[in-house]
Amino acid sequence: MRINTVKRRLLEGTPMFGAEAGMGSGLIAEAFAYAGFDFVQVDNQHGLWSHEGLLNAFSGICLGGALPMSRVQNNNYAEIGTIMDLGALGIVVPMVNSAEEAARAVRAALYPPYGDRSNGAIGVGIHGTQAEYLKCLKEEALIIVQIETREAVERAEEILSVDGVAGCMIGPNDLGISMGVPHWSREHEAAIEETLRICRKVGKIPGIAAWGTEGNSPARRAEQGFLFIQSTSDRELIPKGAGEILAGVKAFRPQGVAPKTPEEQA
Repeated sequence: MRINTVKRRLLEGTPMFGAEAGMGSGLIAEAFAYAGFDFVQVDNQHGLWSHEGLLNAFSGICLGGALPMSRVQNNNYAEIGTIMDLGALGIVVPMVNSAEEAARAVRAALYPPYGDRSNGAIGVGIHGTQAEYLKCLKEEALIIVQIETREAVERAEEILSVDGVAGCMIGPNDLGISMGVPHWSREHEAAIEETLRICRKVGKIPGIAAWGTEGNSPARRAEQGFLFIQSTSDRELIPKGAGEILAGVKAFRPQGVAPKTPEEQA
């Protein structure tokens, strides 16, 4: 059975950095792994993925040496089981607001006696034999719940105390919307810091989506004490990289000048 070294290092207190693949390309997910990210989160909540695409993405991520993870659409028994059947060794479950909801995610991801998941996975051969997978899954699976509402912050201790939940990933954007406060305001940052404090108190892995702004950079969050850090995405990097290239060449292309006709070029 594949040893989840990312989970081991997180539990030891080492920051792990990941990238999110949402554009439906297994090759992009694999490229993130070969680039050196510790985990690649395939985004099923907001991304565009087929089951075949997921299967290919998880295999490619493993080939690149990273941990194959997926953010699921919602806290749904059938979907979580299917995503893990296809080869995810970790899941991120959005909008978890209570201990009951956290326990539901764990039951969907794990086999009896720890959960209710049905046996019959078709894509877990990338991690080992079926017998090894059944025996070792609870130890190797990385189950992360998202804390991204005011209610979730207020109930973070009971949510994160659920057995089988390894840690959380704060969703700063949705958290700010839920709280009705500006992003990165004092109140917003206080909620983020409170969740970090609760993680430390109950011995769970603190995580955060940290990309898009300087104040929420991966380096800043690692310095702050976060460990599971989603650092970028294909939807961020491709437009950003394209924009940077164009910004460097626009000076050589006069603006508002129509191209010459064939007659003018003659």
